[in-house]
Amino acid sequence: MPPATTLTPGSTLRLHRLTTRQDGDEWLVGRLDTGEVVALPATGEKALRLLGQGRTLAETERALTAGTGRRPDLTGFVHTLFDLGFVRELDGRPVRTPAPPRPTLPRLRPRHVRWVLSPALPPLLAALTAAAAAAVLLGPRPLPGYRDLLWSPHGSLVLGSALLVSWLLVLLHEAGHLAAARAAGVPARIGFGTRLHLLVLQTDLSGIELAPRRHRLTAYLAGIGVNLTVAATALLPAALLPADPAGGPARALTALALLSLLQIPFQAMVFLRTDLYFVLQDLAHCRDLHGDGAAYARHLAGRTAHRLRRRTGPSPADPSRGLPAGERRVVRAYSAVLALGCVLALAGLLGVTLPADLALLAHAAAGLGPGRPLTTRLDAVVVLLVLGGTQVLWLLTRRRERRRSRGNPARRRSRPRPGSQPPPGRT
Repeated sequence: MPPATTLTPGSTLRLHRLTTRQDGDEWLVGRLDTGEVVALPATGEKALRLLGQGRTLAETERALTAGTGRRPDLTGFVHTLFDLGFVRELDGRPVRTPAPPRPTLPRLRPRHVRWVLSPALPPLLAALTAAAAAAVLLGPRPLPGYRDLLWSPHGSLVLGSALLVSWLLVLLHEAGHLAAARAAGVPARIGFGTRLHLLVLQTDLSGIELAPRRHRLTAYLAGIGVNLTVAATALLPAALLPADPAGGPARALTALALLSLLQIPFQAMVFLRTDLYFVLQDLAHCRDLHGDGAAYARHLAGRTAHRLRRRTGPSPADPSRGLPAGERRVVRAYSAVLALGCVLALAGLLGVTLPADLALLAHAAAGLGPGRPLTTRLDAVVVLLVLGGTQVLWLLTRRRERRRSRGNPARRRSRPRPGSQPPPGRT
């Protein structure tokens, strides 16, 4: 933010390249290169447009006052523009702003992946999936099951290949989001994120809110589309091949299909802000479904505590009352899903994940004791590196996310980061 003394009634601004889209009674405005997006009322959009045309602050203020009959707080509005990094020059002098974050695969241009947004692609994927399902159901081979994952008699080969293939599938899933976003003109970035206690790989699609709805939904669902494509492409030839013993191509292809399909149910956990969460948020016309749902859940908990303690005075104010009626109903329903999901996730952490991790750590610590064989010591070191490295990476990622959220108070929409997948081999 510039010092207040640098703004005068005659000041003019030169803005970075901004993209706008009307969303109901408001306007979404943002920079695609940084992913910063803000929701503005019609008056704010008009002020931004006038300032972008080179009008002075005084001229813009007079135009807004004439249109609304009220004098706007234009100085505060301009300071918000500086906070968002929308201002390029002030009175002809460059304004220092952080450089846009480097996108993943910067050489991948929109023209290279424009086909991802073709309206013909979803019907083709549906036809491919239906053909694979028909081949599996009508073919001579039994339905795929867990035994197909054991496609080799060598357990180490099964586990090693499953881990490698699962990582590749996660990367392909994220690449699907990246390609769809890049086709829509959004840079997009693949990186680590957190969902409760989980460390996930995710694609930051900040800026996709400015794209048309069909492009937004395509970007949100692209990862699941990749999983279905891989599964269908593997199942079609597997269904046509004769039954074979362990290690044959049919069972290996079926195992690939199952590993790809097993990544899809995680996306239904909408309380973790997965792919389907962003689809739900978009279709329900919600600004920040997770944030508003969490606020309402905290309100209910506070109101319940207020009544149990039999305190006098009014209960805490309902944070959802200011939302439109339709959005308020969705937020309240989602808050129940969010609360239940978090409770179940916490139960899984305390009942399964944490005891298993502690047992592994205790076994590894014992393996480092005196007189232990070299192989036992090496195994212990690997366990400590994997578990410790994962927790350190989670902590660093969580810290970065919290720092970013505190640094952007002006944003109203949650950042779209679909494609979140827990790294294979670690839950």
